[in-house]
Amino acid sequence: MTLYLTPRFASQHARKRRHVMAGAFALAALTLGVSAHAQPTSGAEKLLAQERFTVVAPFPPGGPVDTLARLLADGLQKRYNQSAVVENLAGAAGNLGIDKVKRAKPDGHTLLVVPAGNLTINPTLMRNFPFQIEKDFAPITMLAKAPNVLVAGPGLGAKNLKEVMTLTHAKPNSLSYASPGVGSGLHLAGELFKQQTGADWLHVPYKGTGPALNDVLGGSVPLMFSNLPATLPYIRSGKLVALGVTDVVRTPVAADIATLAEQGVSGVVVTSWYGLLAPSGTPSELLAQLAKDAADILSRPAVREQLHAQGLTQATQTPDEFAAHIRQETLTWRRVIQSRHIEAD
Repeated sequence: MTLYLTPRFASQHARKRRHVMAGAFALAALTLGVSAHAQPTSGAEKLLAQERFTVVAPFPPGGPVDTLARLLADGLQKRYNQSAVVENLAGAAGNLGIDKVKRAKPDGHTLLVVPAGNLTINPTLMRNFPFQIEKDFAPITMLAKAPNVLVAGPGLGAKNLKEVMTLTHAKPNSLSYASPGVGSGLHLAGELFKQQTGADWLHVPYKGTGPALNDVLGGSVPLMFSNLPATLPYIRSGKLVALGVTDVVRTPVAADIATLAEQGVSGVVVTSWYGLLAPSGTPSELLAQLAKDAADILSRPAVREQLHAQGLTQATQTPDEFAAHIRQETLTWRRVIQSRHIEAD
């Protein structure tokens, strides 16, 4: 049967057909755009898309290293449409997992997420340290950092850093500070502070942050350098007094707490940061691409929220910037460790 349309209905039919075709073209364009965005375009991207990723976290699940490794693995999996697994290979103060990455094929598919201390403190602190960081690994980027803060227990009676320093000079050898252990970043923060200010505080080491913090809260030890996320609830409740953040700028996590530098104590910049590395010999174009990927992954709103929940902020860099940061901080801690005659337990 032949259907004849009147001019009016023919016009309506033509308009509908044009709308349908326009919608189809728009959908096709959108699909092509998404597909093009998802497909690797550069040589580095194509190489990274060829195999699955292994992200080694050399500590047990649950901490910042594990969190960052899982966020990164999830992002890489979506970015390259390849599986990405996190391997928690704990042992020997992190050296077991670090050694696996050192021995891995340098093709950008075996990556290491590691805290600052393993890269910049342990090489000087540990006898017979088994790695040469600059020789054995290729820095990719810093991932995130958490500020540290100097706090005082309420029993000290000091409301700010100036009052603490007044007590320090008025009563020599009367004050002490707690740390999670000899050679920890927070122990060295105290030694660096003493070196810069001439304070004669006694170091009281503990086995972990929890016991040290409990004794500061209880008044057994008056002072402590600590990760801000661990102490912020006590600062807000008035159980601890925040004396200063050990970073170059105030942290968005607690912008009301001044830095030590603002209060006249310079040269005490100690943050807890976490980095991403690959085996030595990994091509520079792969390192650059992975640094870009990490920056993109960690800048996503949902990921930033997860970082902030642990007191972390994104701190990505280029491979060259990260390599320079590792060298400079290693030199700083070498001077502190050697000048203060610090030895690992």
